[in-house]
Amino acid sequence: MSSVKDNDAVIVSIARSPIGRAKKGSLTTLRADDMAAQMVDAALKQVPELDTHDIYDLMMGCGQPGGEAGFNIGRIVTEILGLDWIPATTVQRYCASSLQTSRMAFHAIKAGEGDAFISAGVEAVSRFDRGTSDSWPNTKNPRFNSAAKVTQRIAASEQNWVDPRENGNLPDAYISMGQTAENVAQYLRISREEQDEWAVLSQNRAEEAIKAGFFEREITPLTLPDGTVVAKDDGPRFGTTIEKVQGLKSVFRENGTVTAANACPLNDGAAAAVIVSGAKAKSLGLKPLARIVSTGVSSLSAEIMGLGPIKASQQALKHAGMSMEDIDLVEINEAFASQVIGCARELEIPVNKLNIHGGAIALGHPFGMTGVRITATLLNGLQSTDQQFGLETMCTAGGQGMAMVLERL
Repeated sequence: MSSVKDNDAVIVSIARSPIGRAKKGSLTTLRADDMAAQMVDAALKQVPELDTHDIYDLMMGCGQPGGEAGFNIGRIVTEILGLDWIPATTVQRYCASSLQTSRMAFHAIKAGEGDAFISAGVEAVSRFDRGTSDSWPNTKNPRFNSAAKVTQRIAASEQNWVDPRENGNLPDAYISMGQTAENVAQYLRISREEQDEWAVLSQNRAEEAIKAGFFEREITPLTLPDGTVVAKDDGPRFGTTIEKVQGLKSVFRENGTVTAANACPLNDGAAAAVIVSGAKAKSLGLKPLARIVSTGVSSLSAEIMGLGPIKASQQALKHAGMSMEDIDLVEINEAFASQVIGCARELEIPVNKLNIHGGAIALGHPFGMTGVRITATLLNGLQSTDQQFGLETMCTAGGQGMAMVLERL
C-alpha cells in the first residue's frame, strides 16, 4: 500500500445508518435532519482526537432538499448537534449528492483550502409530502412538454431507443427514472430474464453477507423518537429465487421489462464520513481507512441516465492513472438492474468483482445517503477481502454519472 502524502484526502471515520423502506419501513417516524444528526455525531465520535473547531465545513448531500429537509439541512444538523461554529451547506446532485460532498472535501484538501471536513448524506422519502415525482407539482418548465411526447413515442415503438437530440428535439429532463431503465434495456437489448437474474443475485448476495455479519461492521444503529433502536436494513428479501420474481408485472411500461424486483425500492437513511488531509491525520495520530485517489463526472441524455457511470468511471480511472484491471472491487449503485448490466458490460467488470455483497436492489437507495453508504460498503468489502483498490460509481437523474476511486490503507 502506498504511503500517505500531506495533501492527500483520507477518510478517517464513516458511519451509515440502517436503510428503511419508505412509507412502511422501520424509519418512517424519524425526520431527515434528526437522522443525519445521529450519523454525523457517530462519525465524529469515532475520531475524538479531532477538535470539531478545526473542521472547515460540513457538506450534506440530499436528493430532494425540501419540506423537512429544507432550510439548508446541513446547517440544521450542526445546530442540532450544538456545533454552530462549523459552517454547513446542502448539496443536490440527486443520487450522487453525498458522493459529490466527498468529492468537494477531496478537492478542498488538494487545493489547500482546509484540512478537515464532514461529508454526509440523507434522504427520508417517508417524510415527503407527496411522492418523489410530484413533490413540487406544476414546476416543470413547459419547454420540455414536447420532449416528453417524443420520449413516449420512442418508448411505444419496437425500435431501439434513439437520442431525441439527433432530430433536434430537447431531451426529456423530467423523465421518470423507471422509463430511463426501460430505455437502457431497449437501447442495449438487455432482456427481462437478464435483469431478473441480476436482481436475484443481488438479493442472494445480500442475504449471504447478512448471515456472515458483514453489514453489522458498517451499520450504526438509529434511535427513533420513541426510543426504539433500529440496527438492520429493511430491504433484503431472504430466499429470493428466479421463480418468485419472473412472474411480476412490469411497472413503468406496458409489456416492459422493469419490475419491482429488478429495481431499487424507495428508502430512508443517512450516512457521514470525516475526511481530513494526510498531514492532519498524521498530526493527530489517526489511522486513515482509505485515500481518495480520484473522481470523475459525466453527462449524457436524461433518457438513458443509467449509463452515466461508464464515462464517469473511465474519467476517474484516467485521473488515477489506472485501468479496470487495477481495481479489486466495484460498487455500482443498483438503481435498476438494466443499468448495472449495461455499465458492467461496457466497463468490462467481472461479476466476481461487482457488488459482491449485494446492491441497492436488495439494500435500498436513499438518494442523498447513497454516495457515502456505498463508500462504507466498499471499504468494508476491501477490508473483508484484504484488497486495496475500489471503484464506486452511480447514475444520476437528469443524465449524469459520478465515480470515485479509493485506496484502502
